[in-house]
Amino acid sequence: MTPLWTHRLIPSAMLLLTWQVAATAAQSPLLPTPQAVLEALVAETVHGALLHHLAATLLRVAVCFCLAMTIGGILGSAMAASPRLNRWLDPWLQLLLNMPAMVVAILAYVWLGLGEPAAIIAVTLSKLPNVMVILREGGRQRDRNLAQMAQIFRFSPRLRLVHVILPELAPYLLAATRSGLSLVWKIVLLVELLGRSSGIGFQLNVYFQMLDITHILAYAASFMVVIHAIEISLLTWMDRRVARWKA
Repeated sequence: MTPLWTHRLIPSAMLLLTWQVAATAAQSPLLPTPQAVLEALVAETVHGALLHHLAATLLRVAVCFCLAMTIGGILGSAMAASPRLNRWLDPWLQLLLNMPAMVVAILAYVWLGLGEPAAIIAVTLSKLPNVMVILREGGRQRDRNLAQMAQIFRFSPRLRLVHVILPELAPYLLAATRSGLSLVWKIVLLVELLGRSSGIGFQLNVYFQMLDITHILAYAASFMVVIHAIEISLLTWMDRRVARWKA
């Protein structure tokens, strides 16, 4: 069997090779070579402000992701358990689902000002409906027999959560996490570009105004590599946990 890492290495190598060939053929500052981007990335890491802006963005991603997963998980599960609550919240859910993230960010900045709370609220609201929908559907698929068994054996709330509810919702939590990480960091970059003075999105806006494609790609690559590493390590751990619960 082919090792898992080769499935990630080979496409990456092909992408870099294609990029190198295209950049060599173009001979244009609008398409720098991978080497030029790597040199800019190293220089910004060692002598520039890349680490400061990367840390600011990652902190926003972590805060918004945790808020969206917690609030969305609670509301989604509650909607699955209560048809009345579902009927009341569903119109709001549909509104948020169809509201573009850019509109949410602009309204948050207009109403709350160009501050950190507005950015956090905008990103959380943009991710929240996705988590609610996934966890609502997961709650609807729960086995009533298991709930009755837990009631008969008088499970404490903690035992019921750990041994009944979480194992049943684990695949849906994994789906919400996988989609959440990929969605949250993109929206964070958007709100940083629109109204923050730190973060990868802010730096992308600065270099966009300077038409500096090399530094745009360097900052984007740094963040994408870190986020990709987080996704791989976290999702791998969650996959193992889900498999253990199913066994």
